[in-house]
Amino acid sequence: MERIRLRLANNSYDVLIGSGILSQMGSRLKENGFSGSLVIITNPIVNRHYGASLQRNLTEEGFSVTTLLVPDGEVQKSLHTAGKLYQQLANSYAERTTPILALGGGVIGDLAGFVAATYMRGIPLVQIPTTLLAQVDSSIGGKVAVDHEQLKNEIGAFYQPRLVITDIDTLKTLDSKTFRDGLAEVIKYGVIRDKKFFNYLETNLAKIIAFDETVLEKVVYWSVEIKARVVEKDEKDLGLRSILNFGHTIGHAIETVSNFGIVHAEAVAIGMIIAARISAQLGTFDRDELARLENLIKAAGLPTKIPNLEAKQLIQAMQHDKKVRQGRLRLVLPKRLGEVFIIDQVELPLVEQILVEGNETA
Repeated sequence: MERIRLRLANNSYDVLIGSGILSQMGSRLKENGFSGSLVIITNPIVNRHYGASLQRNLTEEGFSVTTLLVPDGEVQKSLHTAGKLYQQLANSYAERTTPILALGGGVIGDLAGFVAATYMRGIPLVQIPTTLLAQVDSSIGGKVAVDHEQLKNEIGAFYQPRLVITDIDTLKTLDSKTFRDGLAEVIKYGVIRDKKFFNYLETNLAKIIAFDETVLEKVVYWSVEIKARVVEKDEKDLGLRSILNFGHTIGHAIETVSNFGIVHAEAVAIGMIIAARISAQLGTFDRDELARLENLIKAAGLPTKIPNLEAKQLIQAMQHDKKVRQGRLRLVLPKRLGEVFIIDQVELPLVEQILVEGNETA
């Protein structure tokens, strides 16, 4: 088992990474000062895989367990579902010291985290991510949120977990598409911060896809380490942490304009390519490295083309992004593999041109 300590001014915590550590949940919670009652928030699919064994382990360790089920799907990441969970927590007599265990992927982590941040003005949160995307990204760093109509993640809070338990074995139950979706965020880390990691992904992608446990554990550890070190320097996303949004401003627009018909990871993969092409057009990113990025994303089974969405609609959605400042679009663009920069001076006609060229119909 590996341990990464995320050191923050007031909310430091550990991320535990390993195979089979879900079976140690009760003892790990005790080590972190928990006892008594707790609440698991999960969906029926994840609960079918892990609910019974997890509850048995926790009960054997002396915990009183309540499990709240949320139907599967992005549509559940809403104020409406949060409202239902508040009432269920009240009905279960959850107190300010009662921890919520968010067992699942990004939707469950975001939703349960938002509920934990707001119920009784904040109760303890433990993240137990079960998808690759959640393990390397959304469970780390304390961003929790819900969607509202066309607003994605714009209603939320910074609320750090008390502990993150990442069991590599949970990835074995993922279908191929869901597993590959997580590779978008993994690739992102190599581009924004660590060329050695990018090189490692190129060399070992086949082993990752074949679920080589040793390689996969290293990939998750390396990804979390990169994100942890960024978050430590900028917990509230006021500067450096913006680099984690590489591919996301464009990606969120693609999600929105497609009415969330395109999943987050696929949208971010396309967003990274569009951002890289913009940088190449500006002369700030080498086209050979652009080709390497495109090839790695394709090899990971992720899309590189926009699926027939209007460029003008995408730009309009991008202008509603949280990173817009004084009406200027802020983009994270690659300078070289392992390094990115933030710019708010890219002319919209250039962005539109690259979006048109990046469309499937082009």
